[in-house]
Amino acid sequence: MRSFILFSVLAFLIDQISKYLVIHTMELARIRSIDVLPPLLNFRYGENRGINFGLFGGGSEASRWILIALALLICAAVTIWLMRSAQPRLAQISGGLLVGGALANVLDRLVYGYVLDFLNMSCCGIENPFVFNVADIFIFGGALGLILFSRDGKSAPRRPRKKPK
Repeated sequence: MRSFILFSVLAFLIDQISKYLVIHTMELARIRSIDVLPPLLNFRYGENRGINFGLFGGGSEASRWILIALALLICAAVTIWLMRSAQPRLAQISGGLLVGGALANVLDRLVYGYVLDFLNMSCCGIENPFVFNVADIFIFGGALGLILFSRDGKSAPRRPRKKPK
């Protein structure tokens, strides 16, 4: 459980610090656009009122609170599941990344009413219009890690050991 807690806190802090530095210190909210390594990495100011890539982003107050409640429910479910089942360290780290990223986006919704996004990546002549944040990376990576590294709770059958002669 230590890995889960540590990576939850790290993901949360890294996301919030990155948002503060880019949006407020670098004044992206005012400037709106900073080319970092064009076209691969750009900072573009975004206010996400929906889920990833602005899906279901009607922007109503009700949808804001529904998304907050849903994120908290998922965080609670992942935490309880990891507490009750013996999962490998990589699964616990993955769960921590997912929960930390989700809680960071919840804080944004509580403070601003939307999630602050600023990362934009394009490549190979394809212009990507979407923006995301570091928490989104942690959520996606954490969910993928849980799929890849978690056990289903059933132990593998053991092979009988050969007795030495």
